[in-house]
Formats: sequence, C-alpha cells, structure tokens
Amino acid sequence: MVDWDGPLGEAYERATTYLAGLPERRVGPRATAAELRQALGGELPTGPSEPRDVIAHLAKGVEDGLLPSGSGRFFGFVFGGATPASLAADWLTTTWDQNAGLYAASPAAAVVEEVTADWLVELFGLPRGTSVGFVTGAQMANFTGLAAARHEVLRRVGWDVERDGLIGAPPIRVLAGAERHDTIDRALRFLGLGTSSIVPIAVDDQGRMRADALHQALQEGGPQIVCAQAGNVNTGAFDPVKTICDLAHDKGAWVHVDGAFGIWATVSPTLRSLVDGIDRADSWATDAHKWLNVPYDSGLVFCAHPEPHRAAMSIRAAYLIQDENGERDSLDYNPEFSRRARGFAVYAAIRALGRSGIAEIVDRCHAMARRFADTLAANGVAVLNDVVLNQVLVRFDDDDELTRRVVRAVQDEGTCWMSGTTWQGKAAMRISVSNWTTDESDIDRSAAAVLQCRDQVQRA
Repeated sequence: MVDWDGPLGEAYERATTYLAGLPERRVGPRATAAELRQALGGELPTGPSEPRDVIAHLAKGVEDGLLPSGSGRFFGFVFGGATPASLAADWLTTTWDQNAGLYAASPAAAVVEEVTADWLVELFGLPRGTSVGFVTGAQMANFTGLAAARHEVLRRVGWDVERDGLIGAPPIRVLAGAERHDTIDRALRFLGLGTSSIVPIAVDDQGRMRADALHQALQEGGPQIVCAQAGNVNTGAFDPVKTICDLAHDKGAWVHVDGAFGIWATVSPTLRSLVDGIDRADSWATDAHKWLNVPYDSGLVFCAHPEPHRAAMSIRAAYLIQDENGERDSLDYNPEFSRRARGFAVYAAIRALGRSGIAEIVDRCHAMARRFADTLAANGVAVLNDVVLNQVLVRFDDDDELTRRVVRAVQDEGTCWMSGTTWQGKAAMRISVSNWTTDESDIDRSAAAVLQCRDQVQRA
C-alpha cells in the first residue's frame, strides 16, 4: 500500500507550525542564497528516498529562505496572505489534482468556477452576463482582457486578427496613463502590439489619468483601447473611470481597467465612490491573491462582452470533448490549456467571508494604512500620497540615499518588510497593507521599527 500518512503528516505538522509562528516570526529571509544552495543542493539522487524524509529535508532546507509574506507585518508588493478556508481548499485542490481546462475533465471544477464567477460579478457590481476567466494573476488577466479588446476593435474595422494576425492590420493605439503598471506594457508585448502602440496620457500628482489629456488624445480616432487604472501601485490613486468610459465610448474605444487590487474597493460601502462608473468599462483585471487573500496563484479577468473574450481565447480540436449540453469549458476564457482548478480556493474564501467579511478586510486595511501614515507623519516623515486606499508612500528628509538606506535597514531589522520604489523621480518607501490579519498592534510595532531604523541611519 502507498503510505500517504507519512509525507502528508509531515507536511501538515510543518505547515501548522509555520502558520502558528507567523505572528512572531522575523519578517524576512534568514539565509543567503549560498546557504540555501548548501542546504538543498548536491548531486542528482541516484535512487529513491523515503517520501517523509524528502518532505522533512525540503522543509528544513527552505525554512530560513522563506519570505513570510503571510505575516500581518509584511507590507511589500501588495501581497495578501491566505485565509484558513482558502488555504484548506487549496490543499484539497492539490489532492484532487483536477485539470480544469474542460468540463469533461472535471465537472466539479467547472461548476465551482461557474458559481464563483457569478458571485464575483455580483460582488463587483459588473454587468450581468459578464464572462470570467481564472488565470495566474493580474499579468495574465491584463493580457486576456487586452486580447479581447484587440479582437473587438479590429473586428469593428473588418479585420480578423485570430485568422490573419497583425501583419497588415490597421494599427491599434493604446491610450494608458503615464503611471500605468508595467504589466500593461508586458501584455502588449505578448500580444504583438508592442510598447510603441502606447500613447502615454498625462497624469496628476497622484498618478491619476487626466481626463482633458485623454480627450485630446482620443481625437485621432482609428482602433483604440484605453487602459484605466483602479489603484496606482505606488499611491493607490484611481483614474476617473466614469469620465474615461464616457470619453472613450464616444470615440468607439474599448476600456480595459487594471484593478489588480483597487477593484476590491467596490465591495466597501465607504470606499466604493473611488470606483464610480467602473461597471461601464468593457474588461477588468484583478487578483484574488491580493485582497481576497487566497493562496498564489489566483488572478481574475472579466469581460462585459463574452463573444470577443471567447473569440480571443477559445480553441477547438477533434480529440477534445466539448460538452454537448454547453457546459462551461474554462479554456474558452483564459490563455491556458491544462490548468490548476483555482476556483476551489476562491469559492471557499468567498463562502467563508461573505460580502461583509471581504468588506471588513478592505476597510480595515485602509484604516491601518491611514494609521501607519499618520504615525510616521507625526514623527517627521514625509507622506507623499493621499492615502485613499491601502498604499502609503513615504520619504525621509527629502534625501534619496537616506531613504534607500532606511528601506534596507528596515528589511534587515526584521520587524516588518516593505520595499523601496521611485516616485516622480525620487526614492521612496512603499508600504502596502493587504493582509487579512494586520491589526493595530502590527502597525504600531512596525511604525516604531521604521522610526528606530531612521534614527539609527541618521546617526550613522
């Protein structure tokens, strides 16, 4: 008989020990790359090993190289954590090992994604009938949404891009804010449109697209896609989506919204005004592994027009089994073929939290970001942004080198972890509050550590 209890028992014990230790664990890796190679490397194994021993060896070897991004004091990269229900569902997802590409390959995965998709559309207040794809993250969500956009704006001028490609096609102009996220540029490279297709639109001091600049740029006409942003990755600021949709649709342009974390503001009654008019866009991208706090990887793409969504993504082959009753095949909505059944974890997270629980996480993270900013500002640290959501951007003594040294000192000290960035040509510390466990004690402890590191660096 196969011994499942040994390796799975070892994994369970080590997993629960790791999770229980997160609240007090040093927030940062404790080993160098050389030390990790020493612990994990060696010659290619020539024969089999006991599975439980392999798991124990792996867990011990990586322990000091883990970045505890599930900690309530981790404020880097807009990472979320993992709620208990979503983590447990993700474990079962691995155990069930379903290929979620086709309904025929896993009816359960297909139906769970269908149900979860409907919940998400309702949660975000998007148009009924909006199609949904479960992808790896906002990068592929942006790619997929822009692929649907590419299909539709070229179809309107009589060009079939899926059949004929882009050689000889009418050029597409992509109007995007000067402070857009880099995943937009990368998606356009993947789609063959290239970054030269981008028309940068001027932004204000918070990174919001200026409607007057967009209006002027739209006058050139032709096939056009407008990329709006719900949540600037540095400041958290929101483009004026309602106005953008009015201007763009008047010129026949498609509006895609990069809402990697910001679209979750729609769930909060107190923050929803930030995304006024977002339901009028044509496609949207977001991450479930941010504010829904499900395990990596989990991204979502939405399209108000299912036909171009399917046209850009779907595939037919003689050996594939498309259900005769028209059940949902996920490969019609994302760029993958074989794929993990990501819907199980998203389903579990939504069912466990409900609308009110998700709103509470978003509101609390916003409040904690404000608390962090207020504490630092009260102690002489310059806060560079309006804290409208979960992002805090700070700078020390208006000095690039000092700011970078404080960021490194905080990372080395280990109480909390946040990254550095460059904002409008100046170095800054970027604090992202996205974890479902973060509370006042995490903020106060972290702010004190930042101030202590600043003082030490200044004295040095």
